[in-house]
Amino acid sequence: MSKNVHPYAHRLVNLRGWKSQWFAKGQKYRDYLKNDVLIREFLEKKLRGKYVGDIEFKRDQKSTKIVIHSSRPGFIIGKSGEGIADLTKAVIKEMKRKKIAVAPDFSIDVVEIKNPDAHAMIVAQQVAEGLERRLPFRRVMKQMLDKVMQSRDVKGAKIVLGGRLGGNEMARREEVKRGGIPLQFIRGDVDYASYRANLPYGVIGIKVWIYKGDSLENKQNKS
Repeated sequence: MSKNVHPYAHRLVNLRGWKSQWFAKGQKYRDYLKNDVLIREFLEKKLRGKYVGDIEFKRDQKSTKIVIHSSRPGFIIGKSGEGIADLTKAVIKEMKRKKIAVAPDFSIDVVEIKNPDAHAMIVAQQVAEGLERRLPFRRVMKQMLDKVMQSRDVKGAKIVLGGRLGGNEMARREEVKRGGIPLQFIRGDVDYASYRANLPYGVIGIKVWIYKGDSLENKQNKS
């Protein structure tokens, strides 16, 4: 059995919140969980390339709210809000197709990510975009690492690529790292994300770790 622990799950309650915020029992719990997975998969596919960092679900007895965190919310909202209206219709249509009950009060909100260079998922998507544009993978990794380390909040970062890098026949793993990433330090604010770049010769796996320092010291400095 693997001993690796997901950095997000390792810091739940202390540093991170749940991405699905609701309470249910029995069959309703199973239905809600299945619905969240299906809707999240649909949104991730629908919004690919629009720099979506997180998707959260908030439910109660009569309402369902989906909160989309993006570094470029204008891409999703559109001019005069027409994009978010079309997205809401598309999600409701998909829910009906999958026979998912639609709450009477259903809404989608878009929240801007203030510092995208310190957000692991946004960085992973930018790496994927560079690879899909057929740029040299080492240059993409180095440029993104330099960009991440320029952020004032970042103390360390690591980017790992795996697959047929450069179109070679044999898959391999490449890594660039700068600074420290204390994964076993529970107070350490470590952001992690994995993503995939789809290339003509196969899929490249992307993993990003970003360390933002001691969370307790960060709170004391802000106060």
